[in-house]
Amino acid sequence: MSEEKDVSAKYKKYVSKKILFIAGSSIFLLIFLLISLTLGPSDIPLEGLLKAVLGKGKEKWIQIIWYIRLPRVLSAILAGLGLSIAGVTMQSILRNPLGSPYTLGVSQAAAFGAAFAVIVLGAGSTQSSPADSVILNNPYIITISAFFWALISTIGILSISKLRNATPETLVLAGIALGSLFTAGMTSLEYFASDVELAAVIFWTFGDLGKSSWRNFWIMLIVITPIMFYFVKHSWDYNALDSGDETAKSLGVDVEKTRIYSMLLASLATAVIVSFFGIIGFVGLVVPHIVRKVIGGDERFLIPGSAVFGAAFLLASDTVARTVISPVVLPVGILTSFLGAPLFLYLLVKGRSYW
Repeated sequence: MSEEKDVSAKYKKYVSKKILFIAGSSIFLLIFLLISLTLGPSDIPLEGLLKAVLGKGKEKWIQIIWYIRLPRVLSAILAGLGLSIAGVTMQSILRNPLGSPYTLGVSQAAAFGAAFAVIVLGAGSTQSSPADSVILNNPYIITISAFFWALISTIGILSISKLRNATPETLVLAGIALGSLFTAGMTSLEYFASDVELAAVIFWTFGDLGKSSWRNFWIMLIVITPIMFYFVKHSWDYNALDSGDETAKSLGVDVEKTRIYSMLLASLATAVIVSFFGIIGFVGLVVPHIVRKVIGGDERFLIPGSAVFGAAFLLASDTVARTVISPVVLPVGILTSFLGAPLFLYLLVKGRSYW
């Protein structure tokens, strides 16, 4: 009886640590949500923020909150969540600690798809404005094209993963090769593009959340929310896959179906985010490893933990990027790459023992 109580106490401690981390990440996210909405070229006090959200107070603050900062902040949260769950899922189903949309070439393929839609299909153009910004003639075409080419990259990775003796290192090298291939393809499109088309494509390469709008946010919300629920629902299947395909099959998991569906959904989430904001590198790699190091590899907690922490991570990164040398606003993709590249090298050196 005492042994059962001891096991029960250990399990409660095991679970409480994970729940505490998720709760702490949620508080961290809420804090940066408020900070991001108040900081900028025009600082808004907390009281003014609350009034502006309710449509009261100064008209200038209402316009800044509702049409500039709020869509950007909410889009950062969704983008961080989507890239993080895509990364943690890819790592689980491929049993590859270096798996992420960026390292496996999926992000680059989606960026090529966006460039293809802008240049070949005429989905983007420039407009005369103080910022000489780029507008989208049809964001749906860009998203579909980005997903199609991300799907091509995904099929390539899945095919290689089925090869005999296809180690995690092999998959990473294959992902780097695919990423280089699609980057070369995008460069080729840029070479033959007109000035307007070239400006529109370069617009995507920075990984910048300044492109946020309410339309982008609602599209991402509609796509990413059901994907998130699907991954959480199948978290037990991913736990089984961590023990190997044979073990997972013996536990009743349809390995091939789970792997294919999960990779397709992860690619879709990545494609939507990249089609709107460009390549935001290393979020899908950095966040799952940070969370895994703190709470372990139980997918039931790892997926929601990565989702919340990833949202907070990208929001915090974007806040720093647009305020650190204000009034100059850095693309958030630059900052995440600076953070992610050292961790990538660390994982390559440490190897499988980290996993």
